[in-house]
Amino acid sequence: MKDFMLIFLGTDYNELGLSPEQIQERMGRWFAWNTKMREQGIVKAGDALHPGGKRISGNDRTITDGPWVESKEVIGGFYLIQAESYEKAIEIAQGYPDYDLDGTVEVREVVDFNM
Repeated sequence: MKDFMLIFLGTDYNELGLSPEQIQERMGRWFAWNTKMREQGIVKAGDALHPGGKRISGNDRTITDGPWVESKEVIGGFYLIQAESYEKAIEIAQGYPDYDLDGTVEVREVVDFNM
């Protein structure tokens, strides 16, 4: 088994103007997907992320506050999963609840330095 990071990109629910009821329904989808994957032993870790954040860059380590103009998408969260291959990881990512909100999942294989 290999480790893969699923990185969730989209727009913040509040910026989309979703009602509290709509957000609650969305969260139900997330909890159901998470439960399904945990029961199958797929998810190793994962969490939602607050929008914004801090960025440290350059040799002089300049700190800037997000959101950043060059980034139109918000990284809303991530899962660290186990899958046999990229194809299986992509299959797992099909359950992402926010595709209908034009959300995106970036699938990245984690480098195993212990090989």
